[in-house]
Amino acid sequence: MSAQTATPTPTTNDSTPGWAVLGPGGIARRFLAQLSTSSGRLVAAGSSSPERAQAFADEAAEHGFLDVTAGSYDEVLADPRVDAVYIATVHTGHAALVLAALRAGKAVLCEKPLTPNHGTTMALVDAARQAGLPLVEAFMYRFHPQTAAFLDLVRDGAVGTVTHVDASFAFRTEERSGRLFDVETAGGGILDVGCYPVTMAAAIVQAATGVAVAEPVELHAVGTLGPTGVDEWTVASATYATGITASLRTGVQVEDTNAVVVHGTRGTITLRDPWTIGGDPVIAVRTVDAAPTETSFAGAAPYGLEADATIDALRAGRVDAPQMTTDESLAAARTLDRWRAAIGLRYPFEAETADIPTVSGRPLTVASDAPMAYGRLPGIDKRVSRLVMGVDNQPDLAHASAIFDHFVEQGGTVFDTGYIYGGGVLEGRLGAWIRNRGIREDVVVITKGAHTPYCDPESLTRQLLESLERQGTDYADVYMMHRDNPDIPVGEFVDVLDEHRRAGRIRVFGGSNWTPARFDEANAWAAANGKHGFEVLSNHFGLAEALDVPWAGCEHVTDAASKQWLEERQVPLLPWSSQARGFFTGRARPDDTSDAELVRCYYSDANFERLRRAEELGAQYGVPATAIALAYVLHQPFPTFPLFGPRTIAEARSSMLGLTVDLTPEQVAWLDLRS
Repeated sequence: MSAQTATPTPTTNDSTPGWAVLGPGGIARRFLAQLSTSSGRLVAAGSSSPERAQAFADEAAEHGFLDVTAGSYDEVLADPRVDAVYIATVHTGHAALVLAALRAGKAVLCEKPLTPNHGTTMALVDAARQAGLPLVEAFMYRFHPQTAAFLDLVRDGAVGTVTHVDASFAFRTEERSGRLFDVETAGGGILDVGCYPVTMAAAIVQAATGVAVAEPVELHAVGTLGPTGVDEWTVASATYATGITASLRTGVQVEDTNAVVVHGTRGTITLRDPWTIGGDPVIAVRTVDAAPTETSFAGAAPYGLEADATIDALRAGRVDAPQMTTDESLAAARTLDRWRAAIGLRYPFEAETADIPTVSGRPLTVASDAPMAYGRLPGIDKRVSRLVMGVDNQPDLAHASAIFDHFVEQGGTVFDTGYIYGGGVLEGRLGAWIRNRGIREDVVVITKGAHTPYCDPESLTRQLLESLERQGTDYADVYMMHRDNPDIPVGEFVDVLDEHRRAGRIRVFGGSNWTPARFDEANAWAAANGKHGFEVLSNHFGLAEALDVPWAGCEHVTDAASKQWLEERQVPLLPWSSQARGFFTGRARPDDTSDAELVRCYYSDANFERLRRAEELGAQYGVPATAIALAYVLHQPFPTFPLFGPRTIAEARSSMLGLTVDLTPEQVAWLDLRS
């Protein structure tokens, strides 16, 4: 790194936290102006432009920081004096720098929004949690004492029961130019300043109700996309689980009041300067039973306070700051995604046809500590992971890319999709990700078709060909009929499946939600007529015995006779809902009958005893009951490849804990009440 020309005189002793700024733009200068009010000091400035980095280092001297070096991002992150970094590049530049900083062992304070979408955000949060380092989204208003006092008023019921929140942050820009109007840098109002009303409304609901994280259960929005493709004005209406509503407004071409008003049953609380927070911000309270009050909060330095909060988290071994937790950042990212979707705004780099790279920009590799176990499926000459990723919970390609990448990094190789999932969109999404990564020959794709009411040989062929086209491939590693149709002779299904297998469109085939008897009938026909038979089965199976099935036409094999059949035949089973749709997560209690499906399918004395034993064994292993339930499936005396459908990387990690549990046959029997 090149040193600045000022005399290198340290401002504090070596125990003072050292900060680096990455991206020395306008907001970074606000941070610099207040950093001297914190416990830290600036030691480095990094930029893709050496000249900009040097200019910022020179400017730091005006604020009392005289030993500041300038260099590239990599050079700054390699500086041992740097304990924490403040990232202030354009939105699309945040992710790579956050990951690089975490790899370098630095705490991270990153400007809002953390990333342009939830998929990328959850990858960053996961990286911080795995590194054990703070990742703080720099909503500086969250660290201001005005905000803390405001939320305390809400929490203490100063205006009674909160009913509605009105929050806006919008301004008018004279020219449609620069990053705010560039779709390639995630421009527009929603991400740049709409995130303020979104996170404030969530904080108000949290204070009013006591929940840790709040996000809307309903969100509707209208708005205007300008000639450059970004949102220039938009209004959202949100409803939260408790019934609190919110009006949220933002834009870059329309000036608004830029205030927050909380409406309650006894009056209102108003913040007239909630975001930029000038020299003398004021909270105004108006209630029916007291004279109006105004409280001043002059003199605070929120940029310095957010710096201190990041260092406090680092020293305490936390991965976030209580003023803005990573769970809140994830919820905000989901809400912002929904707001953009409601007005039809998707950036080109997020499109379903986009070549979305890994979040780090590095090639996809399997982690050295990946927990995955592997098995074998007859007819598949690829590595087959024991866990199978369900392709049915990914709302967009950015989200899918992040969670699929994580699965592969943890050793996963098998993906399960179906013709009906998402009306075909999800098959296409999986195919796009596979093409982007160039790994078709490294992954096993299970494709399902012929679902009721189109469960016949003609529909099977049509859907198979359409599925392959959607996925952009010419074969399915495993093809399974999604349902059976007993009204059609089983030989007709075997014949058409065998035909596609011989043509190379299918490597292995089988049935999902087929009874053992019908499966045997199909293979008897195949043997008698020189055809390939069914080799895999995908039915409901798990530790909880199914009293019923969630959907019509489904089949389970949790009864004793089916388990004996599976053991005798050694048929590879790809069980769905192996964790009983949340029965083992803590949701199920004998006195809680609010989930009718859970009650209908799993509530029995025997299953609650299985749950109790799973919790007891989980306590011994130091894992949740869900991990024991998955381990039970993995330790059957017949081959199993459980399907799981995590909605987030955190859920995926939690599910994979089951791979770390090694059960004895005696423990398996005990869990199943057989001893």
